[in-house]
Amino acid sequence: MTPRVQIKKLRADAIVPRYMTEQAAGLDLCAAIDAPVALAPGQRAAIDTGLAFALPPGFEGQIRPRSGLAREHGITLVNTPGTLDADYRGSVMVLVINHGSEVVTIKPKDRIAQMVIAPVVQAELIEVDELASTARGAGGFGSTGR
Repeated sequence: MTPRVQIKKLRADAIVPRYMTEQAAGLDLCAAIDAPVALAPGQRAAIDTGLAFALPPGFEGQIRPRSGLAREHGITLVNTPGTLDADYRGSVMVLVINHGSEVVTIKPKDRIAQMVIAPVVQAELIEVDELASTARGAGGFGSTGR
């Protein structure tokens, strides 16, 4: 099933995302900003895409880092993956952070993140007094070995 996603440009200079290759999973999201944004090491910023989306029910947009920015500059996303819910209609903002050792400048129209459209389900939650036991039990961080 191919979901139909409506896109609204909130700024005339916003770039409608597209798949960069035939088999790409993610749509590139670009910065729709008036001026460059310089990020010092450790600094974060919300970068506007100038776009709003109407995802169909049962789908989400997963906002993920771009591997090239991560490799070259240490740029990633603060809340990765970010979630674009099907009922959100506001401007999509990308929360970037500079984990590199040098200032990185994000310029208008730069590709800053990617969005993967994925199916989701909402679970039925059932409160119980006891949960079924497992071999792992309550073993947490690192409990299954390295």
